[in-house]
Amino acid sequence: MTVGITTGGGAATLSESEPAEYEQEKPARRLSPALDRAISGWCAVISVGVLLQVFFPLSAGTQFYLVIFLAAVLPVTLLCYRGWRVPAFMNPLTVRATDDPGITDWILATLALVVCAYPLFDFDGFLERRQAPTGLDVLVGALLLVLLLEACRRTTGWVLPVVSLLFIAYAYYGGYLPYTWSLAHQGFNFDAIIAQFTMGTAGFYGTPLSVAASYIVLFTIYGAVLDYSGAGKFFIDLSFAAFKRSRTAPGRTVTLAGFLLGSVSGSGTATAVSLGTVSWPILRRAGYPPEPAGGMLAAAGIGAILSPPTLGAAAFIIAEFLQVSYLTVLGYAVIPTILYYLGILLAIEMDARRHGTTAAEPSTQSALKLLMRFSYHFLSLFVIIGFMAVDVPPFKAVVYAVIIQFGLSFLDREHRLTAGPFFKALAQGTRSVLPVAATCAAAGVIVAVTTQTGLGLNLAEIIVDAAKGLTDNPTVVLILTVVLAAFAVLVLGLAVPVTASFIIAAVIIAPALVQLGVTQAEAYMFIFYYAVLSEVSPPTALAAVATSAITGGKVMPTMWQAWKYTLPAFLVPFAFVLTENGAHLLGQGSLVGMVWTLVVSMLAVAALAVVTGGWIVIATGWVERLLCVPAALLLLYLAPVTIAVGIGLLLVAVVINLVRQRRQTGPTEGSATS
Repeated sequence: MTVGITTGGGAATLSESEPAEYEQEKPARRLSPALDRAISGWCAVISVGVLLQVFFPLSAGTQFYLVIFLAAVLPVTLLCYRGWRVPAFMNPLTVRATDDPGITDWILATLALVVCAYPLFDFDGFLERRQAPTGLDVLVGALLLVLLLEACRRTTGWVLPVVSLLFIAYAYYGGYLPYTWSLAHQGFNFDAIIAQFTMGTAGFYGTPLSVAASYIVLFTIYGAVLDYSGAGKFFIDLSFAAFKRSRTAPGRTVTLAGFLLGSVSGSGTATAVSLGTVSWPILRRAGYPPEPAGGMLAAAGIGAILSPPTLGAAAFIIAEFLQVSYLTVLGYAVIPTILYYLGILLAIEMDARRHGTTAAEPSTQSALKLLMRFSYHFLSLFVIIGFMAVDVPPFKAVVYAVIIQFGLSFLDREHRLTAGPFFKALAQGTRSVLPVAATCAAAGVIVAVTTQTGLGLNLAEIIVDAAKGLTDNPTVVLILTVVLAAFAVLVLGLAVPVTASFIIAAVIIAPALVQLGVTQAEAYMFIFYYAVLSEVSPPTALAAVATSAITGGKVMPTMWQAWKYTLPAFLVPFAFVLTENGAHLLGQGSLVGMVWTLVVSMLAVAALAVVTGGWIVIATGWVERLLCVPAALLLLYLAPVTIAVGIGLLLVAVVINLVRQRRQTGPTEGSATS
């Protein structure tokens, strides 16, 4: 796939391989043309099957469909992603001039097809043997476990497979722990563990894989159809044409483009890279240093998967865990999204003054002309929301959107989805879900062990008891637990993709928050935001690493700049779980409650922007920044007394800054000093 993007500096061409190098999942092989066409054909067939399943579901039930889906995607995953790098003298058959899979990969893929298809030959009997699996059932299940962990290792790295093995060891050896320990359980033999993974609904074929096969794959197909029909190009062109010439226009453009492009990409890091490839020359001409520009690009990319109407893959899992509609989850994210982008825009305003940026003309086309010609690309996005608003399931709504976008593509001669492009879009849709499917299936190990042993509740009690060991104050206990939860999710997210870190944290950490009175919706949304924000969190900050490679900036300063732009997203979720009125920020409660909490939180975000951006009317001194720290925290607590004190501190900071401005004279006003 190649996307051409017209800017004031000419046409920039972004190849699919560039953002893939910075995906949180490892990049796939670059296959030879013949093999690539064959695998693309198989992936297109899978996409067609997934689309048909929406309207003509298999009579054997959901689990039967999941077995077929895994049998279809697991062999392809093992072929498309690189395995072990074996030295030539040990196995010359695996060392090839091309990046095509070797004989070992083909053997593993064939074995994966056999073990995945094994239950289909006697599906009812297979399920009935759950309590007493045969030796062949256990052998096939063990092989499937090994192959899934290998596929997960190939696509995301070692961490999730190692964590899964630790959970398996806990399920097997937990019965040997002293019975007085909170983590002790009755213990399970290997047969029972494998049966739980393969024959139950909490293992490989549980909620995570169900979400990947029923929701996520449909949205990746939709995203590919959007992209191949020219929507990605239009969204970026529109963003670059939308703002008038001003020194803040380049930053605003990047923010809007990231939001729109995220609906096509579905990945925060890939969005940041795609956007950075096009917009960095314009940001450079406007006067942005490499590190702030890289931080802005990372924040804009991550914001795309924090925001409706797409959100990230974990949002579908939230809907399944809570047994609510996906539209409800979108409602949870509306106010946090407003606060997130408010923080970015305020930081842009301050940075434009601190760095002395200038206007840059990014596009020769007007926004009005682009809208008049290509605004139909927005229609399918609105169709998804509209259908869900009238209680049409999201998997049907997105298929309707695919059909509509397919028809609309013929309005643009350059991007008509004729047989060739449509085939490529279908193939790309399934290829995009391969790492997610492997991750979700492997994460079933963690869900199954947690369910089988009661580990979630036991760990929740340990976490809460640890906090209570430090204090008896219920509020302080909740604060300590929430801080520990945030830190744990961030650390987990440094090593595994967002979807995996959310699943692990949801089954282990969420029960601790719920035990202290936090609702499940608040707990899951808290974990979701921190799982996503791990992509911009030092010391790894994958999105910032990717954008620093584009801008040429230093990696660690770029990470801190990204953290500065996203700071409101780190602190606002605490209001969900720590304050009585925090539920209003998730769209719950009365309209009046939602409005006043939004206004107060916007003031808090403004105070945070002063702390990180160092500007009010002129550059701030340490006194103003010092006053704004408690002001922001008190405002976010959303209680009448703390709000009053927070507003007072913020007003004092503003007054001090105004007094300093009046004392300054001549050219120092509005200077770029920090």
